[in-house]
Amino acid sequence: MDGGGIPAGGTIVTLRASPLVRRVQDQSKYHARLIEDCERLMPELPEIANLARQMTKQLKGKRITDLDVTQPRCLNMSVKKFRRIVGKSVEETNARGKWLFTNLYPDDNLLLNLGMGGDLRHHRSSATLPKKYQLRVTFDDKTGLTVTFSWFGYIHLASDKELLKHKMTNKLGISPTDKEFTVEKLASLLSGRRGAIKSFLLNQKNVAGIGNVYVQDILFRARLHPLRITQTLTGSEIEALHRSICEALNQSIRLGGLKYERDLYGRRGKYGPEHFLVAYKTHEPCPGCKTAVVKIRTGSTASYICPKCQKL
Repeated sequence: MDGGGIPAGGTIVTLRASPLVRRVQDQSKYHARLIEDCERLMPELPEIANLARQMTKQLKGKRITDLDVTQPRCLNMSVKKFRRIVGKSVEETNARGKWLFTNLYPDDNLLLNLGMGGDLRHHRSSATLPKKYQLRVTFDDKTGLTVTFSWFGYIHLASDKELLKHKMTNKLGISPTDKEFTVEKLASLLSGRRGAIKSFLLNQKNVAGIGNVYVQDILFRARLHPLRITQTLTGSEIEALHRSICEALNQSIRLGGLKYERDLYGRRGKYGPEHFLVAYKTHEPCPGCKTAVVKIRTGSTASYICPKCQKL
């Protein structure tokens, strides 16, 4: 018999997969479904924070010499006005929630939101790049920055004065990576609020950068049901929530973000299903009590919880 499972006589035989092979196959199908689910979502704070760090490292000090806009509707002004960035130099890039803020000397700010299925790539002029893109910027060292996204992406420009009035970012809440994000700050944000804790965390005006991927394990780590009413949280539960937010996001940042997202160099992150606790793991055993994880509807989003560890 050769490697294809067909004997010399030509009769086709059926080989049954071993239990181990079937488990691997089932796991591969599960991961494929998970990738499909996650790729429908926006990059969240860990992915944006890593991009911001890489952009500062690679782009700081470079001068913009040219640009090409292929989808003007992604801009907040005409292409003619947007061209004012040509000749300006790149300074620091910072992450604010799901937005990238790049300072352009002397008095401008490039604001990027990658939306769904977004990709941001720093490259040499000779690199092979996607045929479809929204923006390509060329620098004085002949390298470039190409912005591509499938859905809901934004490429905005705002002067230092205009930045204070930029409607899509001027009301963003505190980022969990900020030094000011303390237990006391979280407690003050929760004080007097009504509604479910998951809705509170997903509202970018409260805490910026948490989305439906990371919120799952954040709530599980804190042993909070996503529909738990915020005003019922105790002091110790708020401390646990603060700790879980920092732990979950920082773990992903250290690993380069989700493996379904790419960094500035086109490399995938390393944070994947093997690091998830209950997120997207319907019917899998809870890592704490072994109860099967369930998927529930929470408003317009789905949530994954352990019904025993996260009682409502």
